[in-house]
Amino acid sequence: MVTDQLQQHLTISADEEDRELKGAERAAVLLLALGESHGSPIWEKLDEIEVRQVSAAMANLGPVTPNMLESLFKDFVRRVSSRGALTGNVDATERLLANFLPGDKVSVIMEEIRGPAGRNMWEKLSNVQENVLANYLKNEYPQTVAVVLSKINSDHAARVLGILPEELALEVVSRMLRMDAVQKEVLEKVEQTLRVEFMSNLTNTSRRDSHEMMADIFNNFDRQTEARFLAALEEDNREAADRIKTLMFTFDDLLKLDAASCQTLLRHVEKDQLAIALKGSTDTAREFFFGNMSSRAAKLLEDDMDALGPVRLRDVDEAQTGMVNKAKDLAAKGEIMISKSKGDEEIIY
Repeated sequence: MVTDQLQQHLTISADEEDRELKGAERAAVLLLALGESHGSPIWEKLDEIEVRQVSAAMANLGPVTPNMLESLFKDFVRRVSSRGALTGNVDATERLLANFLPGDKVSVIMEEIRGPAGRNMWEKLSNVQENVLANYLKNEYPQTVAVVLSKINSDHAARVLGILPEELALEVVSRMLRMDAVQKEVLEKVEQTLRVEFMSNLTNTSRRDSHEMMADIFNNFDRQTEARFLAALEEDNREAADRIKTLMFTFDDLLKLDAASCQTLLRHVEKDQLAIALKGSTDTAREFFFGNMSSRAAKLLEDDMDALGPVRLRDVDEAQTGMVNKAKDLAAKGEIMISKSKGDEEIIY
């Protein structure tokens, strides 16, 4: 009965595949199911960082199947009803020690328990590229940014502060000037958030900036959508549009392949897709690819293109995008070399 009531509050699809709910997702499901009236008292007891974590999990939750919900509810009931069970963790240990030891002694003991990971968090953060750290912090609350910058090396903090938007940077400076000793609970929450949301994704973040990510998205647009978005972006932010166009790898960039790379690519592209891709290409592109085939293969391909008759622009776009993606895959495996420039600078995918 209770499970049925919970299901009424959630978007559930029986056709979706079951998955395991973890961490903040579990809390998000329960709070979403409780609704506003029953969930408000719980929301009020969460601190700022917990609210952000649960809210982010809720926003990205997606469909929750009946099996997932039932499993979560059974686990919740089991945990709540296990009165005789004990759970030992860092927080419980610290609360217990605080009842009979001075605060400074508790801090020393807990520092030893947490080990190098806790002590090295800020050292690790000081080694993160300033533009990467600033890009993450610009979306955080000024007080959170102030705490982080107060804990990392001052020279690194100065570089990060110089990159942040001016209004946010000034607010952070103001808060740092007024900042008292940061409570241990607040500091631990900030550390936990940094580990979960930032450090765990640091490798990907440091290798790709937002323009590279957007260039990949634009690469997958059909040509009409690509032209529409680029035109709008050029009016709003020409510098960003130019950078995205520079980073984009398009079908026309395949014409910069050397002969060996082009021939390797052609061996990995289906003949019918190649015919469609070239059917909607320029004469220059056709001559380039024909020139990297044997005369017999070029004649057969030309016959296949003639036999196609009219083709939809959407099909041409899909075929050409498929060739671009295949070239990227081959480059990533080291089988071909691709370049965005007319010079010697190669781009590695």
